[in-house]
Amino acid sequence: MTIPKEKEADILRFAHAEKWPVGTIAKQLGVHHTTVSRVLEHNGIPRAERITGPSIIDPYLPLINETLKQFPSLPASRLYGMACERGFEGCESHFRSRVAELRPKPTPEAYLRLKTLPGEQSQVDWGFFNKIQIGTAEYRLTAFVMVLSWSRRIYLEFFLNGQMSNFLRGHIGAFRAFDGVTKVLLYDNLKSAVLDRRGDAIRFNPTLLELASHYHFEPRPVAVYRGNEKGRVERAIRYVRDNFWAGRELTLPWTGIEDLQKLNEQARIWCDTTTMKRPCPEDRSLSVADAFVQEQPQLMSLPDTDYPSDEQIEVKVSKTPYVRFERNDYSVPYTQTRKSLLVVATPTEVRIMDGGELIASHTRCYDKGKQIEDPAHIEGLKQHKRAAREHSGKDRLSHAIPISMTLLKQAAEKGYSLGSIVSTLLRMLDQYGASEMGVAIEESLAAGVAHPNGVRTVLQRRREERDQPTPVPVNLEKHPQAKAVSVKAHDLSIYDQLSKSDSAGATEEIEVENNDTTEGGAEGAGQ
Repeated sequence: MTIPKEKEADILRFAHAEKWPVGTIAKQLGVHHTTVSRVLEHNGIPRAERITGPSIIDPYLPLINETLKQFPSLPASRLYGMACERGFEGCESHFRSRVAELRPKPTPEAYLRLKTLPGEQSQVDWGFFNKIQIGTAEYRLTAFVMVLSWSRRIYLEFFLNGQMSNFLRGHIGAFRAFDGVTKVLLYDNLKSAVLDRRGDAIRFNPTLLELASHYHFEPRPVAVYRGNEKGRVERAIRYVRDNFWAGRELTLPWTGIEDLQKLNEQARIWCDTTTMKRPCPEDRSLSVADAFVQEQPQLMSLPDTDYPSDEQIEVKVSKTPYVRFERNDYSVPYTQTRKSLLVVATPTEVRIMDGGELIASHTRCYDKGKQIEDPAHIEGLKQHKRAAREHSGKDRLSHAIPISMTLLKQAAEKGYSLGSIVSTLLRMLDQYGASEMGVAIEESLAAGVAHPNGVRTVLQRRREERDQPTPVPVNLEKHPQAKAVSVKAHDLSIYDQLSKSDSAGATEEIEVENNDTTEGGAEGAGQ
C-alpha cells in the first residue's frame, strides 16, 4: 500500500522527534502498524532499534538468540515449543513475529551482468501456460522458448506436452526461424537436457547430444540454483505471459491439433512483429530487429537436412488388428496380428511400419479411448471372419453416435435382441446420417423408449416437419452378399398373349393356361 508523502513525513517525525512506538503512530495516523514498520525500515530504522516497552518474551531472548546462532533455519514453531517448555505463556503469533526480527538475515548475493557476443549464445527453456481439453483427454499446454542472448530475438512455439520429441521440434523450428545456430545453447537442468548431475560431472541426454552433433552447437547447462545465468530466457517467458498471453481468449475445449496450429501461427506473427520493435538491451539505440540483422551473419549455417524429430515406438499387435499409440488404437491389416511393428508419428500423422514397409497410415487423434480405423482394414477382417460383423457394427455405432451405447445398454437390460437392434440402427444410420440419428436417439431415450422403433418415430416426424421424402439408400458395396443373390427371370411370353387377345373368351382361355402353368411348376412353365 502506497501512502502520501505527507503521512510518511509524519511517521518519521513522530518516530524520531517524539519517540512514539509503532502502535501509537499507527493509531493516531489511522494506518496499519505494518505500514508504519515498512516506512521506518525503508528509512533506516531496523525493528530491533526501535523503542519498545518491556515484553514477556524478554527473558527468553538469550535462548532464542543462542539457538538461532547455532541453527539459523530452525522453525519458529519449534522455538515456541522450546520456550513453552521453559514456562513461556505468551501468544504464538507475537512470538513468531519477534523470532522473525531476531533471525539472522542472509547476506544478499551480488550478480555480475553477463555479456555475450553476437552469434555466441542462445538460451532455452519451457514455460507452462494452461491445461487444455481435447475430447476427454487433458493436456498441459507448454511453450518452448528460445532467445538469442545478444539481439534478444525470441522464438515461441506451443506444444501439448514437454516430451523429448516436442523439445526437438522446438529447436528445429527456432533454427529455421533464425536461419542459423549459435555456438552455445544454454539450458536449465531439465531432464530433456541433463539426465544426471553430480557437481561438475554431467550426464547429458543422449538425444540432445545427437541433436548438438547434427547442428554443431555446444549444449551447456547452468549451475544448480543459478537461474540468473539464463535470465534472458526467463525474462522472455515473463514477457510472453505479460504481452502475448495476457487477455488472450481460448475457445475451450479444443477440437484437435488445428487449434494448436492456429495458436502457433499467432505466436509466430507476434514474434515477427511486436517483439522485434523492442529496444535491444545490449545497445538501446537499436531495436531487436536491427540487432538481429547484425547478429544473424554471425550464426552458424544450418545443415542440409533437419534432425529427425518423429516419435518412434515399437508396439505389439494383439489378437485384434489394432496397435496402441498414446491413448488410442489404430487399425492395421488383420494379417499383422501377433506381430511387432514400429509406430512413427508426426504431429498430424501416425504411420505403422513393418520393417521398411508402410502398412497403415492414419490421421493422429488427440482424444483418448478412440479406435481410428481404415475401412479397408475392417472390410478385410469382415471378409476373413464373418463373426466380426456384430462387433464391428457396435464399434461403428459407438464412434459415429456415442449416445447409441446408452440405448444399447438400456435395451439389453430390458431383454431386447441386441443383434437386431444394432443392424436396424446401422440401416437408419446409412439413411439419415450420424447427426440426425444422434438427435433422434436423444429424444427417444428422453421419452423412455430404448428401442429402434422410438428412434424411427422421431426420424419420421422430423422428416415430415421438413417436408422431405423418405431416404432410400442404395449401397451394395456395404452388403457384398447381395451381389451374390441369384434371381430367376420370369417368363414374360404370357403377357404377349394377353396383349393379343381381342375377346373375353380368349382372355379366359389364357387365364386357364396361366393357372395350369402355375400348378404344373417348372414343367408347365416350359410348355
